[in-house]
Amino acid sequence: MKFDIFEAFRTLSMTFGPSGREHGIAETITEIIAEVVPHIGDWDHHTDAMNNLIYHRSGEGKKVLLAAHMDSIGIVVTHINDNGFARFAQVGGLMLGDLIDCRVRFANGTRGVISFEEKTEYKNLGFDNLFLDIGAKDKAQAEASIQVGDFAVFDGEPFAQGDILCGPYLDNRIGCLTLIAAMAQIEQTDCDLYVAFTAQEEVGLRGAQTAAFAVQPEYAIAVDVTDTGDMPERKYPMAVRLGEGPAVKVMDRSVICDHDVKHTLYHAAEQAGIPVQREIMEFGGTDTGVIQRTAGGVKAGAVSIPTRYIHSPNEMASISDIRNAATLIVHAVSGGFEK
Repeated sequence: MKFDIFEAFRTLSMTFGPSGREHGIAETITEIIAEVVPHIGDWDHHTDAMNNLIYHRSGEGKKVLLAAHMDSIGIVVTHINDNGFARFAQVGGLMLGDLIDCRVRFANGTRGVISFEEKTEYKNLGFDNLFLDIGAKDKAQAEASIQVGDFAVFDGEPFAQGDILCGPYLDNRIGCLTLIAAMAQIEQTDCDLYVAFTAQEEVGLRGAQTAAFAVQPEYAIAVDVTDTGDMPERKYPMAVRLGEGPAVKVMDRSVICDHDVKHTLYHAAEQAGIPVQREIMEFGGTDTGVIQRTAGGVKAGAVSIPTRYIHSPNEMASISDIRNAATLIVHAVSGGFEK
């Protein structure tokens, strides 16, 4: 890999790009790819009407789509009161407990803190009891910085500690990073290869649906995060652990992965000497689900990065799992999906 994972993730993590507002993150991904992918002239790329960023490298073999969503969860301002405090709605799925005293940032650089109505007992709090404080003295001052309809994202600084990477928006900037790393390593493949950095996954897998329809691949692999089962007293058992390799998805609530794609990934892992885990995620879904149902159907699977505290401002993953996920995809694509 020709770039530092932490520095690349830090750049991606700090780039504004909630669902429906992916222009900035698409530009950042394009800049990183131009720097780290050799023979970039072999690839063409475009951005479609949904803001999906799609790269293509022509080949005579199987038509293959690799996908990772680049959008993030966030909030959108719905009302500003006379005292300058704002109400907001969710953009994607948020956990209420993660938002108390959480700092957020708007596209124009305005920052604020989410807090709650103290008249309501903590155990009875709902999203309707939360508000955003940007330090404005009144509505006019607030509206000089933010407006109804403006989006905001978590405002946090990522860090690396040993093999651990922690910060906001590992979901799914590390999926994007994995595909960039794979693009940088792919040397020979017969595949007619497409790489899509998709939009609006967090609000309904929307970008992947249109990207897959445009490409109509024979095979597809989506890269995203998955939960882990290695934390204390976890409510639901799960056979995925942090740092023990990327996970080959078996199924989640949106998809049962294709048998051939799974075994292509298992074979690639064996050939490359990469540890892999098997993932069954009982809740949630990924782009894999809509890609599989495109047109007449697609043989679709997924590579997942084990991640703790998903959709919080402090998600946690293993750098070695990210490296191995990229190498796994390279070996699968280089084999031409014949195994």
